[in-house]
Amino acid sequence: MAKQVYVAMSADIIHPGHLNIIREACKLGDVTVGVLTDSAIASYKRLPYMNYEQRAAVVAALKGVTRVIPQEQLDYIPNLLKLKPDFVVHGTDWRTGVQSKTRQGVIDTLAQWGGRLVEPEYTEGISSTQLNKAIREVGTTPDIRRRRLRRLLGAKPVVRVMEAHSGLSGLVVERAFAMAKRGAAAAPARQEFDAIWLGTLADSLAKGRPDNSFVDITSRIRTLNDILEITTKPIVYDAGSGGTAEHFAMLVRSLERLGVSAAVTGGADVCEKISAGLAAQVTGELMLLARSSTLCDGEEAAMDECRKFLNAGADGVLLQPVAAMSDMARSFIRKFRAEFGSEKPLFVVHASGDAVGEEELAGCGASAVVYADLLVRAAYPAMRHCAECILEHGAAAEVESALCVPASELEELV
Repeated sequence: MAKQVYVAMSADIIHPGHLNIIREACKLGDVTVGVLTDSAIASYKRLPYMNYEQRAAVVAALKGVTRVIPQEQLDYIPNLLKLKPDFVVHGTDWRTGVQSKTRQGVIDTLAQWGGRLVEPEYTEGISSTQLNKAIREVGTTPDIRRRRLRRLLGAKPVVRVMEAHSGLSGLVVERAFAMAKRGAAAAPARQEFDAIWLGTLADSLAKGRPDNSFVDITSRIRTLNDILEITTKPIVYDAGSGGTAEHFAMLVRSLERLGVSAAVTGGADVCEKISAGLAAQVTGELMLLARSSTLCDGEEAAMDECRKFLNAGADGVLLQPVAAMSDMARSFIRKFRAEFGSEKPLFVVHASGDAVGEEELAGCGASAVVYADLLVRAAYPAMRHCAECILEHGAAAEVESALCVPASELEELV
């Protein structure tokens, strides 16, 4: 009987490194490949371009692969305990860094039945991360971007959505990351924003206007295009009150064509706007979210409002709480999730001054957390301070060096 060999991979983009690993694994026995699911990949890096079914089909067609199974976690142990393979094959690149803990878990688990870890030399000069970076630099298409938010909602415990109000702020959201721990026992992992929020207030403030009453749709679409041209992450567009149902339908048609993932509407006649927006779509892929702002009237009033929105065809709800009502908001989120299950996403705007973190909101049942208006609010005091320092001290080199990044850094960004 042939020895059993286990290989795990994301397989978003198959490259010579993958082929080398499978070739080496074939020398040891029958090869089972555990293809990481979308949720497993999204737990430590950006969602893959291809979904699990597509990636599994590609791997199954590779020479030497006996079978393909899903690996539901970054951790190998659950699949190893089911299969009890004689060998696990992985390149040498995981001996240090974030994956070293996962590697040790594989070694300890294999030891229970005398299995062995085999590590061919890592193929230098090429990796999925490098290839994904190259693809991002090329850009994306409206169809790929539009569908991406739904995949993120299905793959991640909570989706992070950060406001942008210009091309430059869009690049900040696109490229910002931090190596951080999420949970006491977790190893540091790359954390980044998943989607971009284009809100009415931030867009107005960036244009020096007090609210969206002075900024028309044409102007907002120009801002949207500036962001779309230089980013790849999905866009959630806040349509404000959405105007009349006819106006909202026309807006939805434009947003769908551009590749926006979701549109939010509120104000009067939300159900009529949702119905008109659904009828206006060609692909049916643009998510329509209804804004709920009645939590101040009590949980049951807000639940009744959400029932009406969802019965009218809304794909989900955006909850706009206030900081002083955080306890009520948490309670409402739990009730919403208990009644509507996981099929209806609930986006929660992070209230200014609220100490409740996204992990707690996710634990209550929130699908996504929207950080609205934060970048534009951060930009204003920084610009004002710079201007005041120049007035006080003159345009001295020390003032510039203390307050401003080098021009070369911005040139590299764009």
